[in-house]
Amino acid sequence: MERSDFEKLVEEGIGMISEEFLAKLENVAIVVEDRPTREQLRKAKIGKNHLLLGLYEGVPQTKRGPHYGMVLPDKITIFQKSIESVAGTKKEIKEQIKNTVWHEIAHHFGSSEESVRRAEAEKRKIKQDQ
Repeated sequence: MERSDFEKLVEEGIGMISEEFLAKLENVAIVVEDRPTREQLRKAKIGKNHLLLGLYEGVPQTKRGPHYGMVLPDKITIFQKSIESVAGTKKEIKEQIKNTVWHEIAHHFGSSEESVRRAEAEKRKIKQDQ
């Protein structure tokens, strides 16, 4: 998929996030890269046989104190080639992007990996029950 088409899907994924949460995003940039760097994989503790679809790097809002300021924006990176490797169709890619964007934004708001995964499992269960 062309980068520009993928970036449009990322924008659509961002647009699917509740307005309540989007309005509260502070000092965060969302970017697209092909694949994570070795350093990003190391930081995220990702092993050789695992994929990293997205990554939040920064100071979660829950950890920002009264003196937080004058810092570079937090960064959410969505990894195009990683997502394309797990999603075959444009519809699947769009769904995976939406889920990945949501996942990384949850980290920006201070959710741990464990709590995000629990919430994702609950969302899947609700979807299956419908």
